[in-house]
Amino acid sequence: MLSTPFLHALSVAAVFVLGGFVKGVVGLGLPTITMGLLSLAMPPGQAAALLVVPSLVTNVWQIGGAGFFALLRRLATLLVGICAGVWWGAGALTATQGTGAAWAGAGLGVALVVYAVLGLLRFRWKVAPAHEPWLAPLVGVSTGLVTAATGVFVIPAVPYLQALGLAKDDLVRALGLAFLVATVALGASLGRGGALPPSTIGSSLLALVPALAGMAAGTRLRRRVEPETFKRVFFCGLLALGTYLALRGLAALA
Repeated sequence: MLSTPFLHALSVAAVFVLGGFVKGVVGLGLPTITMGLLSLAMPPGQAAALLVVPSLVTNVWQIGGAGFFALLRRLATLLVGICAGVWWGAGALTATQGTGAAWAGAGLGVALVVYAVLGLLRFRWKVAPAHEPWLAPLVGVSTGLVTAATGVFVIPAVPYLQALGLAKDDLVRALGLAFLVATVALGASLGRGGALPPSTIGSSLLALVPALAGMAAGTRLRRRVEPETFKRVFFCGLLALGTYLALRGLAALA
């Protein structure tokens, strides 16, 4: 008979395969999928710690290509803002009991719901270049605060980057760059709070294998399916998961 620890490890590996698969198909989704599903069985802070290495490596893979340094200069204030927001919000995600854990779970659920609704509505807005100097750091700080509280990097950075009118390849690199910086900042925050011991880093390193396997499979599938159809399924599932997490967290606070 399979042991409970083995089943737990198998379940975690399956979550990372799914998260990597979604990222391979649509270019994002690893943190949202893994944080949402893993938080069903463990505190959000623990789930975020497992995510650090897979997110770091997959986003380094994503950012290469021509024009990287020009993109880095353009997004510099956004990236600095993300780091500042994560630093200011440090500790919100590492609560493992009481109202702190409940708020973290509810916050994660709300973030997933907002992201899913924006995706299903195909919400798009445009940011004029003249507004980038003041808007980018505000979006960065907001994203950092949400990341520190939920472990999810997507709100409001993803809608903002989509609004810049970047070419497809530049957008993929910009998303990877923002996620990479958020991962590094979150990892540093978790390490400073004692939530990233060597044993957890080892587990996160092991989680990289299924994440890369899923990403490779998703990349191959991307050539055969319509990405927009896949995204609708992805956002519907995310909406259901986020609603459940939010309601569970709010029930725990009642």
